[in-house]
Amino acid sequence: MTENIPIYDNHIHLSPKGRNIDALKDFESAGGTGLTLVTLPYDEVVISEADDFLRSYQITLSMAERARSSTELKINVAVGPYPVLLLPLTERFGPDKAEKIMISGMDIAAGLVASGKANAIGEIGRPHFDAPADIMGSSNRILLHGMELASENGCPVIIHCESGSPELMKELSEMARSASLDPGMVIKHFSPPLVRDDETYGVMPSIPASKRSVREALSKGSRFMLETDYIDDPERPGAVMSVNTVPKRVHAMLSNGEMSAETAWKIGDDIPKRMYGR
Repeated sequence: MTENIPIYDNHIHLSPKGRNIDALKDFESAGGTGLTLVTLPYDEVVISEADDFLRSYQITLSMAERARSSTELKINVAVGPYPVLLLPLTERFGPDKAEKIMISGMDIAAGLVASGKANAIGEIGRPHFDAPADIMGSSNRILLHGMELASENGCPVIIHCESGSPELMKELSEMARSASLDPGMVIKHFSPPLVRDDETYGVMPSIPASKRSVREALSKGSRFMLETDYIDDPERPGAVMSVNTVPKRVHAMLSNGEMSAETAWKIGDDIPKRMYGR
């Protein structure tokens, strides 16, 4: 029965100004059973020093706790310094101090994982657009530090960076190995449907749940997760995708035979448990 299938959205954001808990109730009503709640910079906290990251992460953790008390959803939380923050910090404080602030934000995120309050470090990485070489160099150092902390804590990292390609996946895999982190614990957020080993190099793809992308992913295998990157922006309801997209997509594909129950269990339960079940 499709209603008993576990359905997991690997990348959801909530906003204190958005629908937050009500959005997750919609996700649950549509058949969703679990999700990764990923922190984002919030208007309520301007990042100027390391302690500001903790205040920002606490907003995410608080929304997760309220959601757990209001739903039956399994909620994993990812916290980390959003990589694009490096640019305004560099403008305000200069490159050296900006990098130190971001590194401190990474350390605080790892501390929350170590204490059991968070399950992953993310989303971290580098700008997804062209940026000066010094920004990219600093971003890579910050990312490497995050991977080292993930290795120490046995948790995944969720990567925000430029659009995915086999070459990028290989780079992320090699970076992870240099940090003593299993590439399988590196999750490429907003990944294209790269699924085969020769496309991912061990990195775990988290694929937007569009029909086209899911169909292409399924044609290659079942080692992937699905996501919406829902951002809970009251001025842009449904952006990037509607919060109920993953359960609707999975149920539709189960009904028409495009996805087997075995595959649905793997991407909606087995893989998330393996990634986040520390």
